[in-house]
Amino acid sequence: MKAQVVIFPGSNCDWDVYYALKEAGFNTSFLWHDDKKINCDLLVLPGGFSYGDYLRCGAVARFAHVLENIYEFSEKGGLILGICNGFQILTELKLLPGALMLNKSCKFICSDCELIIENNDTYFTKLFKKNEIVNFPIAHGEGNYYINEDDLKILKSYDGIVLKYKENPNGSKEDIAGIINKKGNVFGLMPHPERVSFNYLGSNIGLKVFQSILNR
Repeated sequence: MKAQVVIFPGSNCDWDVYYALKEAGFNTSFLWHDDKKINCDLLVLPGGFSYGDYLRCGAVARFAHVLENIYEFSEKGGLILGICNGFQILTELKLLPGALMLNKSCKFICSDCELIIENNDTYFTKLFKKNEIVNFPIAHGEGNYYINEDDLKILKSYDGIVLKYKENPNGSKEDIAGIINKKGNVFGLMPHPERVSFNYLGSNIGLKVFQSILNR
């Protein structure tokens, strides 16, 4: 199974995700932000500070040449994973509902974080147990997830809330840490599974996200 990791100016988790995907068993390569050809089964938008986040997190990256064909890729069933800044970009693209705002504390947060697996019936979480508690690190200044009530009802109608924070670190509505689209092929989350994909980093629990995709 082929995976491509998009590199934007300012990406800083591209290699982390690359190695996690390789460890899981993917045929993995990089895709530069100016390259228009998506040629994979799984497209990953990694964490970092795309284009310096100078306007708003993900607001400039959404116009990158590489993403011009992302809607077509998604419509055809291609899998898309957005981690941290990647999640922010997916909301800017409207491939996922809602928006990521400044943390309630107005401070950058970098810490371990306990999460609840709300939905394990997805391509990305099938190797987890429902309501399982996992620990993924977070590192963001704008991770406060907001969604209006109408869109929240729609999200809940198809079990689109995949991850929740056990103890909300940033003010996210209803403790939401990760969501999926109705079609089930676009997943965005603020925590970093790639940073807990190797035992020498303290845990390899995050590897299950990538292995779940291979075992779909």
